[in-house]
Amino acid sequence: MSYDDLIEVTGRVNDFLNAGSVLSWDARTMMPKGGAESRSKQLATLAVAARNLLCSDEMKRALDGAARDVAGKSDDSPEARIVAQVREAIDYHERIPAALLHRKTELGSAAHEVWADAREKADFSIFAPALTDMVDINREMAHAIGFEAHPYDALMYRFEPGTTHEGLATLFARLRDGMIPLVRAISEAEKPRSDFLFRDFPEDAQMGFALDMAKRIGYDTDRGRLDTTVHPFEVSFTRNDVRITTRVSRDYLPMSLFGALHEAGHAMYEQGVDPAYTRTPLATDLVSLYAVGGVSFGAHESQSRLWENHVGRSRAFWANHMGDIRVAYPGLLDDVDEEEFYRAVNRSEPSFIRVEADELTYDFHIMVRCELEAKMVDGSLEVADLPEAWNATIKDYLGIDVPNDGKQGVLQDVHWSSGQIGTFCNYTIGNIMAAQLFETATRTTPDIHASLDRADYAPLRNWLTDNVAQHGRRFSRDELLEKATGRTLDPEPYLAHLTTKYSDIYALA
Repeated sequence: MSYDDLIEVTGRVNDFLNAGSVLSWDARTMMPKGGAESRSKQLATLAVAARNLLCSDEMKRALDGAARDVAGKSDDSPEARIVAQVREAIDYHERIPAALLHRKTELGSAAHEVWADAREKADFSIFAPALTDMVDINREMAHAIGFEAHPYDALMYRFEPGTTHEGLATLFARLRDGMIPLVRAISEAEKPRSDFLFRDFPEDAQMGFALDMAKRIGYDTDRGRLDTTVHPFEVSFTRNDVRITTRVSRDYLPMSLFGALHEAGHAMYEQGVDPAYTRTPLATDLVSLYAVGGVSFGAHESQSRLWENHVGRSRAFWANHMGDIRVAYPGLLDDVDEEEFYRAVNRSEPSFIRVEADELTYDFHIMVRCELEAKMVDGSLEVADLPEAWNATIKDYLGIDVPNDGKQGVLQDVHWSSGQIGTFCNYTIGNIMAAQLFETATRTTPDIHASLDRADYAPLRNWLTDNVAQHGRRFSRDELLEKATGRTLDPEPYLAHLTTKYSDIYALA
């Protein structure tokens, strides 16, 4: 067999994964509650079929043939990287029993409806049995995969290869050192006016404006669409069908808008992957079994956080689009100027809900989740004790008392219901990467700042496509960063960005 055979067989794996993505998208946007049980079985069947094809004799024969065909190519060529990634994925999945993957996938789909019910009722006891099973499955997976220092390392490998529990603790400590003085100074400063964000904004108008702004920054709706869901997400069925969602609160304007900008950032990453990589391992995460073109979940998150925060929450953005938002909501924002709006959507105040947290306090939410996940996985925290530990850690990091276990508490995020333990670190890594990429882009290409000032988002989007998106999964995260910025993951541009921005907004000395 040959390299062409390998591409054909891995393309079929991609097809299985995309079919599963379609079913997952439907389950989280349109499926009636009664479909949850059968949907969980369908998704488990597809996941196991993808895994079995990946580890099949046919795949291994194709891999051997492809290895001979690409032997003369450079190690970082697309062909050589595909061969290496398929080999790595086969080795990874052969460590995990197919029955364990089936259990995890089936439980993940069924648990979503249980979580949604528990979240709505603010009753953790409804979700606790499913979460206990999910933690047990993830612990089994960690031991099957193998690790040196901590089982959490094995679980993070699926989403952010190379990240360790120890390294994450060091990174979090550096961020806390830089952020806590800002948080304390802001707590004593005068707060920006924000009452106008909590008026009655019609849902249809919110969805229309959110989609319009997503399109303005570059989301291609000929290859995508926007829907509503309980917890916003992006999903791609190849680069030519990339869908996003947001959620709407009638009495809180920012939720729908920044949710859409965030997910549009994810979507533009997928839409920007080199078309030649479609249905290949360079647009398919064969380790995590996701049809995704991003090199890591952190790299993917960097694009969403960059467009949401560095662009969508910028002073220039609202200088350009304050007129648009007044047109979208006639009479509702006539008493607000662009500077007031900019300051309001960037106000910093400890809050209960991660996806609504400001830039400065957001990472504390991630620290809480990573700390508690690691403890559940290593057995030092029982699932039954999670709400108490959650409330105590939120109080420690953010200084606020959690009022309930539901939408404002431990049940607010969807990730644990689908079994995504080990992925929360990606959000903070994404924040760091976003600042590092944006700093480099604006420093090395001066026209980007000028173009953002005139609401021309193409130069920045093109820079990101050239330096990040087009490469798909060809390079590792650190390789990608080195090529784009000249260095590996560096928190200093992120801390500088936060310090400059919030010192200006709050007139800190």
